Amino acid sequence: MTLSEKAAYIKGLADGLNLDDNKPEVKVIKELMNLVSDLTDELYATQDELEEVCEVIDEVQDDVSALEEDVDTIYDFLAEEGEEEDFDDDYDFYDDDTAEYEVKCPECGAEVVVDEDTLIEGEIACPKCGADMEFDFTSLFGDECEGCNACDDEEELAF
Repeated sequence: MTLSEKAAYIKGLADGLNLDDNKPEVKVIKELMNLVSDLTDELYATQDELEEVCEVIDEVQDDVSALEEDVDTIYDFLAEEGEEEDFDDDYDFYDDDTAEYEVKCPECGAEVVVDEDTLIEGEIACPKCGADMEFDFTSLFGDECEGCNACDDEEELAF
């Protein structure tokens, strides 16, 4: 028996008793029955809304799963094309310890972000114009790098 059926059954029992509506206790009983009926209606409305929310959550989960599959497909495609290493290096979202520096191309003026290892290597090609960008630290340290040992690849360059 559902809640609505139980509420209707109790109301039917009370109506069958032919209670005197002028008595205070009868008024209380009838108001309690109305309250039970209203609570039942609210409960069913809440259940309907909850079912709608669950449907939306299921749709969002399906969308997220589809996005995950798309990202996996793209990653697999790049790996098959031999670009896995570049993809990993370019999109390393979890490496917060890598220091990055912004440098300006002397030819086209493009601002390029490079990491510390690239600076130590000494040069890269500008991604915009292709010009060689060289990084020379001798003006900072003189002819010898007193103490950094980056030229010997023993330690990283410390700024």
